[in-house]
Amino acid sequence: MASPATRHVEQIIEAPVAGIGYEIVRVSLSGGARRILQVMVERADRGEMTVDDCAAVSRLVSALLDVEDPISGAYSLEVSSPGIDRPLTRPVDFERFAGFEARIELAEPLDGRRRLRARLQGIDETGTLRLDVDGTCHLVHHAAIRTARLVLTDELIAAGRRRGAEPPNRME
Repeated sequence: MASPATRHVEQIIEAPVAGIGYEIVRVSLSGGARRILQVMVERADRGEMTVDDCAAVSRLVSALLDVEDPISGAYSLEVSSPGIDRPLTRPVDFERFAGFEARIELAEPLDGRRRLRARLQGIDETGTLRLDVDGTCHLVHHAAIRTARLVLTDELIAAGRRRGAEPPNRME
């Protein structure tokens, strides 16, 4: 769950980052004495992320944060791409990666379990996800998900190779 500081950072950088052709996947602040602000982005055109892409976003975000100064104290900025076994943070991610497996941690237990391995079946307009857990379909609201990440499977790797870096949208 995002902290007020990371939500504020995301509000500051979201529109400018979109303006240069990228989407924010996640913003997180971690660490104790040496804090790291991680900004995870992907290309809006779904193309493969390069080091040059990360550098361009890093320069922009660094300049924005220097002006706004939303985080007190020292921290290091890290800009990265989500990778093939990416975190699923936005409702659109659950639709885009429908058909693939994910590890999901819930805020509240479902059938006595907080941690699930499920095949994503999509999400509706109300934010309700359809998850296939061991052959049973469960409906879970996006807000009930603490963390979710794609599982690195042969199917995901093959889809990534066909697409260049990441699997296609199963709904295409």
